[in-house]
Amino acid sequence: MAFGNELARRRWRALLRGDGGMSTAEYAIGTVAAAAFAGLLYTVVTGDSVTAALTSLVERALQSGVE
Repeated sequence: MAFGNELARRRWRALLRGDGGMSTAEYAIGTVAAAAFAGLLYTVVTGDSVTAALTSLVERALQSGVE
């Protein structure tokens, strides 16, 4: 029966120790990382070179459809 008592003690320790704040911190870090990535992506996409490349791509697609 010594094994059963040790198992019960381990379960109680795990329950009492807990890490309730971990998920909140992980969500906060994930949210900050997502916002930073969105800002970076917005900066890249609205840059002059990307805008020119997308405009050129759309113009070529429209011209090839006319012919």
